[in-house]
Amino acid sequence: MDTAAPSETILQVENVSVRFGGLAALTDVTFDVKHGEIVGLIGPNGAGKTTAFNVACGFVRPTTGAVHFPHAKRTNLKPHQLARSGVARTLQGVGLFEHCTVLENVMAGAQSRRGDGVVTGLLGLPGGRRHNQELREEAMATLERLGIANFAAALPSAIPYGIAKKVSVARALMIQPQLLMLDEPASGLDEVELEEFAALITGLRSSMGVLLVEHNMEFVMPLVDRLVVLNFGNVIATGTPEEVRTNNDVIEAYLGVDHD
Repeated sequence: MDTAAPSETILQVENVSVRFGGLAALTDVTFDVKHGEIVGLIGPNGAGKTTAFNVACGFVRPTTGAVHFPHAKRTNLKPHQLARSGVARTLQGVGLFEHCTVLENVMAGAQSRRGDGVVTGLLGLPGGRRHNQELREEAMATLERLGIANFAAALPSAIPYGIAKKVSVARALMIQPQLLMLDEPASGLDEVELEEFAALITGLRSSMGVLLVEHNMEFVMPLVDRLVVLNFGNVIATGTPEEVRTNNDVIEAYLGVDHD
């Protein structure tokens, strides 16, 4: 897998439409994410942003159109192909393994990168032991990068929710992604945790591109470089936060007020 160059397009959603029976969930949706930028996918309830995000993740197949990953030279990846193509995603919750420590959860993030050696290493089986020390050091370094190394030995049930969110990102970073996709990263976080998480995401910009789907406008507006706004399955605006904030179509979609 090649490493993406700065400003190289790493995700291209091209003319994607999705139909569920007679219902059009997305219609001719196009947007991209470049290496080194943070892109937010937003819209009012029922706008289609979750469907668009799931199409990008491979959980929903486009009825027409395509999802390209130019850095990996792949199109329409399936979920199990994401990690090996340099694409990581987090869940809306945290999705941690409850009976594994924080460190072991982060180590497990490298499974798709290294094959089955991670699992066998965690289980203490001979075939995976050679991976264990190297992975532990890498996982600890990732936890330190995120400022949560002091929770390495804790179980997920014993850590605050905001820390668990960071652990889920640390696990995703273990595949060394070119693209990180975040599903509702602000959900369940208090004001202090939101500030910390925004700083964390901003710090990732230098080494990857980030796509996030988010409801919390106070969180997303100062964080992203560009926004893609959906309404009724259509892209109604794309641009910087300031451009989107003053877009009449966006104002009407969110407030139900016609400004023409």
